[in-house]
Amino acid sequence: MQDILTDKKSRGTFGEVQLNNILISIFGEVNDKIYEIQKKLSNQYIADAVVYIPEPVGTLCIDSKFPLENYQRMIDKNLPEFDRLQAEKEFKINIKKHINDISNKYIINGETSEQAVMFIPAEAIFAEINAYHQDLIDYASVKKVWLASPTTLMSVLSTVQVILKNIEREKYSGIIHSELNKLGEEFKRYKTRWDALAKDIKRVSDDVENINITSNKIERKFNSISKVEIENKNIDFIDDIGEVEEIE
Repeated sequence: MQDILTDKKSRGTFGEVQLNNILISIFGEVNDKIYEIQKKLSNQYIADAVVYIPEPVGTLCIDSKFPLENYQRMIDKNLPEFDRLQAEKEFKINIKKHINDISNKYIINGETSEQAVMFIPAEAIFAEINAYHQDLIDYASVKKVWLASPTTLMSVLSTVQVILKNIEREKYSGIIHSELNKLGEEFKRYKTRWDALAKDIKRVSDDVENINITSNKIERKFNSISKVEIENKNIDFIDDIGEVEEIE
């Protein structure tokens, strides 16, 4: 790791990879609606990452910076005090240059947020700045560049994720409320139509009942006619030869 971090380009790559891993851990591996890596802006500069935060924040650019050499020299107790003080001055110059670069490149009126984030992928360097270099914190604030370590960046992005989830929930809550209102109107129409249909069914049922009563009456009449017995049981018929037969 020490061999990798001694090379400036390798440190830059290390910082970018760490930043990407943090974004993936918070928002997921593929989530272009929330964040993008290596985003090219209208001024042709490429930010290591952008996070799409709802207004009033907007598109927040994050750029990784790893000022290591002078930091290591200024905390090296084996070096003479003069060298360490000189390294501290150079360290401050490095940090201010990074702040200026981020402010000038990644804060674009009407395109990005009014602030940007300088990601420092080493907790020790971030702690050094916050503990002993308030002038750098103040300078970054004037330039609207916020310094963040891996831990603090994860905290900030986790808060953003909660906000996004709440917004999404509220959005769907509004949709659900709207659909419930529509469903309520449909149910009112359904009830009105059902009441009308129920009346029709009741009327038809009454008609069927009346027809059934009439049908039963007619059936009884037919049965009565078919079973009727001739009252006069003895009818005399005169045959052709004049004989009288008794017919029952």
